[in-house]
Amino acid sequence: MRVTVLGSGSKGNAILVESGDTRILVDAGFSARDLERRLGVVGVRSQDIAAVVITHDHGDHTRGMGVFARRFGTPLYLTEPTRTACQSLLKGEEEVRTYRAGFPFSVGALMVEPFLTVHDATDPVAVAIRETETGLKVGVATDLGRPTAQVRHALSGSDLLVLEANHDEALLHEGPYPWSVKARIASSHGHLSNQAAANLALELMHPRLAGVILAHLSGECNRPGLAETVVGKALRQAGYRGLLRVAEQGTPTGPMDLQELGRRLDPDQLSLI
Repeated sequence: MRVTVLGSGSKGNAILVESGDTRILVDAGFSARDLERRLGVVGVRSQDIAAVVITHDHGDHTRGMGVFARRFGTPLYLTEPTRTACQSLLKGEEEVRTYRAGFPFSVGALMVEPFLTVHDATDPVAVAIRETETGLKVGVATDLGRPTAQVRHALSGSDLLVLEANHDEALLHEGPYPWSVKARIASSHGHLSNQAAANLALELMHPRLAGVILAHLSGECNRPGLAETVVGKALRQAGYRGLLRVAEQGTPTGPMDLQELGRRLDPDQLSLI
């Protein structure tokens, strides 16, 4: 099972998850042309994508979904309220398959488990994705106002986490946004700060957690080194020895193999919990 963050941030988000010949995108927040380019960078043909799973209706997660689906005949998976909210991106020619939070569905060798989140979107969800054969699990939660009990439960036991670390609280306070926007970002329906991401990562730590990817960083109110320092310090103090990486807006991370990451875990970590 491999995971590649094609890009993440306020200007666009898309994550590639692969298992054997099954390849799916979680979100399509770049233009179809840019998605094709980013997939090409990591050696994947757009026509080989089996599904695009949309988590919510915001443009930085949906921008290219309609054109991409029409151009390559790729099925779109989204909730019915999200479909309604995204009608301007659809022409009726796409293959649309609706899903509901709490009801897993299969795409080839992968099982997608959507769950409700708290965010200022029409019908926001996040997803856990399991490889059917091995049970390996990646949790993807890039837009969280706050981590609810349901979110913690759904992400528990993940071998890899793609987790939002949107802003530094001081940089947000001092930043250029109007106060109304700052209040929305910091609210329980907005985005996680670096410290909130660190706290959630600590709660989700377990012996098999092999990687944490920090995503959806604000270009105005965060810095990659700052996010990595805050979350990394908390995890290291708890004994974490797995991968910690910050996803960039402009450049794909490169494929991360969950089995390989698991083999690299420090043996001392296996006795932590």
